[in-house]
Amino acid sequence: MSDPSPSTTQSSSSSSKTIADLDEDSVAHCASYLNLQDITNIAMTCKSLKHAAYSDSVWQRLFREHWPQEVLSGSLQALGVREAYLARRTALHQFKFIDPFVADFYSAEKPFDHILLDKNDIIFSQGSMIRRIQMDSSLSGNDSLVILSGHNARITSMRLFPFDETFLFRSEAQRRKNVLVTSSSDHSIRLWWKDSCQRCFKGHNGPVSALSDKLFGDGSGKLLASGGEDGTVRLWSLSSSGKRGQHALKTTLYGHEKPVKLMSVAGHSTSLLVTMSRDSKVRVWDTSTSSAVCSSCCVGMTSVTGAPVDMKCHESLLYVAAGSSVIAIDLRTMKKVITAAIHQPKLDSFAILPSKSLICTGGVGKAMLWDARRNQDALKPEPMAELDGHTGSVTLLHMDPYKIVTGGPEDSSVSIWETDTGSQTNSLICNSAEVENTSSGCSAMAVNGCRIVTGSYSGLLFRDFANATCPVLKYEGGNDSKFWGTQSYSDTDDKEC
Repeated sequence: MSDPSPSTTQSSSSSSKTIADLDEDSVAHCASYLNLQDITNIAMTCKSLKHAAYSDSVWQRLFREHWPQEVLSGSLQALGVREAYLARRTALHQFKFIDPFVADFYSAEKPFDHILLDKNDIIFSQGSMIRRIQMDSSLSGNDSLVILSGHNARITSMRLFPFDETFLFRSEAQRRKNVLVTSSSDHSIRLWWKDSCQRCFKGHNGPVSALSDKLFGDGSGKLLASGGEDGTVRLWSLSSSGKRGQHALKTTLYGHEKPVKLMSVAGHSTSLLVTMSRDSKVRVWDTSTSSAVCSSCCVGMTSVTGAPVDMKCHESLLYVAAGSSVIAIDLRTMKKVITAAIHQPKLDSFAILPSKSLICTGGVGKAMLWDARRNQDALKPEPMAELDGHTGSVTLLHMDPYKIVTGGPEDSSVSIWETDTGSQTNSLICNSAEVENTSSGCSAMAVNGCRIVTGSYSGLLFRDFANATCPVLKYEGGNDSKFWGTQSYSDTDDKEC
């Protein structure tokens, strides 16, 4: 056999090169075209790529792209470009500024039952009415309010699900979009896309009281679960044909004796669905069973003490908030693993951040922050921080890696707290300053990244902190020992806010 030609050898040698063979400047130049998530992924691969991904040129581009009007100077510049970018990004996500973009939207003087933030749109319900506010249209001066007509009784639940997990998905351009699913006391479930009802699912013999927090199942045959006042759990195929959702009902699960109140999909198995009824009975269902009417696919049962408040699955654990406590149950054994929180006299709300093992509970006059790891071996769990200063019950809770947001129907404002410390960073009034009657508090809210929407009797108040420039130098709303001190950076040395 003849030796390979020089050109073949050279081609083979060139094709065997990888990104690790490039010099640091070349890698940094390539990284400067990537988004934050991609840069983070590169930094986690190896030391040499991490060094390139941390180059000032990469982070200068990100800083200019996100905040073109801001100048790196003063203490921000002293941090280094990457650290300055991350410090500002963190502060924006923690709402540590006094000049967010604000928009007011007025509606019927009645409480908001549900609010969702979907990209640049606000979706809300009041009674049987569902409306969408298109922020881009509003900012351009066009008609921004869209009414989603169909339900004729109170909306009981609203969920956003990834578009690519439904039968509507057609192209990659749609991958980052969401569909809206709503349930109602009119016994129906509706799936919405482009402000039109694409499917109407009917089967419950009473009001639909709950929807699963995720779609479940493998492949293209994703299922949606619903729970009803009739005590049944029903599984619906989102790939069924027909405008009215004919043949969509795949399985009806019997076993609960009281109305189904809560539903959550297990984290360690996409075929396991956990449901909880009003009498605090918990059931685990294996939804891979194919029979049309089924009670035998219940693979686990237990009960908890107290009225159910909320529950959330993470991996093989189920966190249940009921009565005055939060407990973790191992779904593989159905045994209680830990009492993660005790909030006397009773719980009104619950949120969990599994990535940091943090739990937040809301009650009368205050919320509490708990570290599940710290309380794992404790006889009685102790909170790591008390988030107080509220009037009445804390019924609204949001928690993400940056912040906790707390509020309630008797509070005229919502409070913002650092997730890691429980220190308060800001307080945002729920009512527009133009509205004289500010006696009502916050009935619903939605938080997504740097944006927050609060709903009260006076309407909706939308805030976007993404381009805020004037930091809160010190929050002085209460006990100094709980609140963060003077901000350690400013965007410019001589800017006046």
